[in-house]
This record gives sequence, C-alpha cells and structure tokens, in this order.
Amino acid sequence: MKEKKEGITMEKLIIIKYGELTTKKENINLFITTLKQNIKQKLCAFPVDIKFDKGRMFLRILNEDFEKVISQLKEVFGIHEIMIGYELKTLELEQIKQELLSLLETKPFQTFKVETKRSNKKIDKTSIEISSEVGGFLLKNKKEIRVDVHHPELTIYLELRNNESYLYFETIKGLGGYPVSTLGKGMLMLSGGIDSPVAGYLTIKRGVKLEALYFESPPHTSMEAKNKVLALAKELAKYNNEIKLHVINFTEIQEAIYKNIPHEYLITIMRRMMYRIAEILASKNNCKIIVNGESIGQVASQTLTSMKAINEVVKIPIIRPLACFDKLEIISIAKKIKTYETSILPYEDCCTIFVPKHPVINPESKTCQEYENLIPYKDLIYKTIKEHEILKLGNSKEENFKNLL
Repeated sequence: MKEKKEGITMEKLIIIKYGELTTKKENINLFITTLKQNIKQKLCAFPVDIKFDKGRMFLRILNEDFEKVISQLKEVFGIHEIMIGYELKTLELEQIKQELLSLLETKPFQTFKVETKRSNKKIDKTSIEISSEVGGFLLKNKKEIRVDVHHPELTIYLELRNNESYLYFETIKGLGGYPVSTLGKGMLMLSGGIDSPVAGYLTIKRGVKLEALYFESPPHTSMEAKNKVLALAKELAKYNNEIKLHVINFTEIQEAIYKNIPHEYLITIMRRMMYRIAEILASKNNCKIIVNGESIGQVASQTLTSMKAINEVVKIPIIRPLACFDKLEIISIAKKIKTYETSILPYEDCCTIFVPKHPVINPESKTCQEYENLIPYKDLIYKTIKEHEILKLGNSKEENFKNLL
C-alpha cells in the first residue's frame, strides 16, 4: 500500500529483525540469504517482494494480506521479530512528524512513548533528542495524550536508516534460531510419541534441515499408527519447509530378535539395529547427525549405560535435544507446536509392542554382540533398507515412492 502526500511516499510493509543472526559477522550474508529463500518458499502462495540489508528485511505484500503472511512467518526460524510498519522516503524530521500524526488519527490511546533508532549516523541529532522532539510535537498537537515511559498504551518506534525512515507500533515475536539448512542436515528418528517431534522441532530451530525415519512393524503395528506419524511429520514440515520421511518395515528384524534373543535384551538390541539403519540412511542422504527424542532416565533404554551400549554400533554423532528435559517441559513444547494431541492418540508403534516386563537397564556390550550373532541382522538390515518407502510431505505436491538402493 502506497500513499503519497505532498511529495512523500509512505508505504505499508512488513519489517523483520534477525536477532541471533547478527552474531555471525563475516558469515551473516549466508544466513540472511538463506532466510530470504526460506521465507520466499514459505510465502510461495503470496505475491511478495523481499529486500534486505544486514540489519533488517523488508517484505512488500502486493495483495496487502498482512495477517495471513504474518501467520506464515511465525513458522520460519531465523526471525527474531516481525513488525507491520510504514516506510517513508525521507529523513526530514518535520515530514516524518506530520506523517506520524496522520497515522495516529485512527489509534485510540492516552499514554505513549517514542523509541528511536538511528543507524544513519550522519544525522546530527541523537536518538534521544529525536524521540524528545517527536514526543513534544505529538503533545502539542494531541492535547488528550501524555507521555508514560514505563507503561505506555502505545509505543511509537521510529527507525532512521540510509535514506528512509520507518514507523511501527507493535512487535510480534518470531521463533528465533537459525534459518533452516544453514547448519546442514540431520536424520530424525521419528516415532508416534510425544518426545521425538519436539526433539525434531528444537533441532530445526538450530538451522538443521531434517529428514525423518519411521519404523513400522505390520501386522503388529496398524495403519493408524503410521498415519499418526505422517501427521506429526507434516507438523514438523511447517518449520522444515518440507520433510522426507523414510519408512522402514521392521517386522522381520523385530520378530527375529523376539524369537532368538533373551527378552530382557529385546529393547537394547532393537535400538542397536535401528541406529545401524539410521546411520546407513543418514550417510546415503548426506545427513551429518542422527537426532532422537531420548531423555536421560525416562525409560530403560535411556539410562546412561544403555545409551552407551546402543551408541557404540554407529560412528555418526547422536544429538539428543531433550536429554536434560523433564516430561512436563517436553509436553509444554509439544502443545505449543501442536503435536501433543496427535502424539497421545492410542496407536502403538514398534517400540512399545514387544516391551519386556523387566528390560535390562545396564546392558553389557559383549553380551549385546553375542546375542546379535544369533540372528542374520546384516542381511535383514540390507533387505529392509533396499525395500523401504520414502514419502515427501509438506510441500504443495506430496510424493510417495520406493527407495532405489
């Protein structure tokens, strides 16, 4: 939206602040450029023009659908704050004051303060002096208002940058973090539970683009259990732009473990097999890490001794974002990102269908190796990876295709 008054063009637009990205110094252009690409992909349904510098990004929305655009931007990592503002092609304070007075005609308020940022240091007045002058002008022209610097009903933000000035009245909190893909790729072990989607969300926040891996075990697990995981993957795709989900048929491996290995070691051996599969798929898909939702001590396979015994079968780093979170903290994030209600649907996954009454909590590596040699696990792993299914979720055209080894 452009309005022209006495030679000044005032344009309504969206302003984005970067936050943590500004710490990147010589690499900042990579982070900001990636953020721009991610925003463009997120807003592919909207006609938008994006410009940026090292301090701000400016989005001009051609159809003026600001609220819908902002709801999308709230799902983009790398954004610290979002503002609906007005750009004036001037640094002349008298002109800015007149335009501000016009904007305030439709805003009911009794108390206010002015906050000024002056990135253009050629301006001879300080930020405090400018705020004082603008505030004094408003007090003179709107008799019913007064200044309250501590608890104002309205904060007027004025930024003077390059050859333009910007006015806005509200800041909307963004997700923060780093733009997706700036820190490489990871493979998320995604179950139907509460924890792994939260672990995925927190990993994406650190700039890691995720692929996901789900283990199904038909007929022991149902199609409802798989659909539950698909729904969770779609929720994560909102933050990941899209997500590639690898579906592994774990039935033969799981049944071989159940029939041949002492039951107290079922979960430990099963997890070791899952990690081997995850490492192979991570390598094939250029993922640098494996991510899971484990929290120290939550279940038998998540004691420190169990983690050590399970970890030893792979060389790739294992990232556990929830390692030191308690369950209530995890549930709180799950509710915030809208995965909780799906996660608690009563459909069992392959990690819960064969849980022994007394799983070992301090497994020994040597014993694990002896038990694994009772089954042809290398052949079984090769077969299940060769035949596994891949789904692409979250983009406008979802795909479903078989793996080609």
